[in-house]
Amino acid sequence: MKRILTFLILLSCCFALSNQQAEAGNPDRAGSAGAGHLLINPWAMSSGLNGANSAGVKGIEAMRLNVAGLAFTPKTQVNFANTQWLAGSGVGINALGFAQKLGDSNVLGISMMSVGFGDIEVTTTDTPDGGTGATFRPNLLNIGVGYARSFSNSIHVGFLFRFVSESIADVSASGAAIDMGIQYVTGPRDNFKFGISLRNIGTPMRYSGDGLAVQLISPQGYNTTVNQRSDKYELPSLLNIGLMYDIHAGEQHIISLMGNFTSNSFQRDYIGGGVEYSFDRYFSLRAGYRYEQGLTGDLGFNDRATAYSGLTAGASIGVPFKKDGPGISISYAFRHTHIWNGSHTIGLLLDL
Repeated sequence: MKRILTFLILLSCCFALSNQQAEAGNPDRAGSAGAGHLLINPWAMSSGLNGANSAGVKGIEAMRLNVAGLAFTPKTQVNFANTQWLAGSGVGINALGFAQKLGDSNVLGISMMSVGFGDIEVTTTDTPDGGTGATFRPNLLNIGVGYARSFSNSIHVGFLFRFVSESIADVSASGAAIDMGIQYVTGPRDNFKFGISLRNIGTPMRYSGDGLAVQLISPQGYNTTVNQRSDKYELPSLLNIGLMYDIHAGEQHIISLMGNFTSNSFQRDYIGGGVEYSFDRYFSLRAGYRYEQGLTGDLGFNDRATAYSGLTAGASIGVPFKKDGPGISISYAFRHTHIWNGSHTIGLLLDL
């Protein structure tokens, strides 16, 4: 176990140091990576904290931030979430996850996230303003299979393999990525948590398909088809380092304070924090904030680093079927933006 812990810490340090050569992440490389949907968190609880809970995230939602938290799945979990992404833009995100505990220490999970843009009208060189009567639907999809193990009451490790697909009517790209993470829990009531996760370490992707074929006329007057080759692009890999501390106010009230630093390969680094109040399994209220350079100040639209303002909030209502047993909870999260009307996420979690 010590070898795994040492390997993850060293790998994380190397990743962070390589990014520091570009000064606070790699803003000069922004836009050169693809598969940006891998950076979107589709789950409701952790979205309300803006992902600041990477050190203490548990269950299915951990497969997006720190897969080691999958080890805390009590028995069987099913999670569904729907997001109206940048409300008013017409972009919708659906996520579905399932996790099953195997024995005393092992958990296996699978999650799927799909991004839909609705019907888009087909345009051509002859009809650039539309009018063809045909439509197409872009689709972004990623499916992850994760495994986590608790080596002790304090050390939890997880790994995840993710398949990535992007497509339109006649052009598509696919790739694969690996996530890995560790969570360390200590304190008199397991109230101090530390986590490290590496995400989206994978193969380059390249678009291909009939949509890249062009009909040309040769000098001899023959019709010929030429296939254009698109360039490869990298996945948006990143490193999360998080801390979390739980304050117990009695047996049923918990206030959790948390912070997270993210080192990005293809955009600015950012730091965030959050606070969550929980009343047993019945109710929780949370808020978060994430800051990166170029987020605040008197900036125009073209000068901002992101559409988001950094502010998030959310709440959950739970109904346990019996104490320390199965239950159901409904969660909502709001992420504020400078444009559009923010992002709204609703999630349903079943603990069976």
